[in-house]
Amino acid sequence: MRLEAITWDRLGDRLAERLLDLEPTDGSPWTRVALDGAPAARPDELAARVCEALRVRGRPSLVVGTEGFLRPASLRLEYGHQDVESYYNGWYDTGALWREVFDPLGPGGDGRILPDLWDPVTDRATRSPYAQLPPGGVLLLHGPFLLRHWFPLDLSVHLVLTPGALRRRTPGTEHWTLPAYERYDEENDPSATADVLVRADDPRHPAWNG
Repeated sequence: MRLEAITWDRLGDRLAERLLDLEPTDGSPWTRVALDGAPAARPDELAARVCEALRVRGRPSLVVGTEGFLRPASLRLEYGHQDVESYYNGWYDTGALWREVFDPLGPGGDGRILPDLWDPVTDRATRSPYAQLPPGGVLLLHGPFLLRHWFPLDLSVHLVLTPGALRRRTPGTEHWTLPAYERYDEENDPSATADVLVRADDPRHPAWNG
């Protein structure tokens, strides 16, 4: 696959321009986008860039991070603080993402989204107010392992790191999570299934297949 060098700001602009012309696949009034990648690839920063690029083009959007939908510590850490199986399959409350984010943005939904549910620092409910995304708006969901849940996405973006870059850019205290990303690649092949691939090995010089 041929990748084109690009700046992060230009990448945000190009994705925003693509979203302006994108029609939801199921007749929903909203466009749903996943920016999928390990925290080391910083999908949150790309989501923020796309959000700003959409704003200056007059298109409303809402950024939602899966870190706001972690399960309570009593469930997340039931098998210890470094259990790879739990991290891969049990840390994120995908049921809540469906209920509070995707269902309201489906056909017949009301666009009323809960932007986050649980604060992992305090291990308490965030009690955040609901946000209203008007028809024509764009959901920008960022986080890891997003392309394995059959979410109703209109565009998927995968930020990929080589194993070496992933290890270098992941804090040492989190190296125990690396086998989960290896498993994700083997079982789901997000680099091949995503609509847009972004190589983020060098944080200063990304490349993409757009």
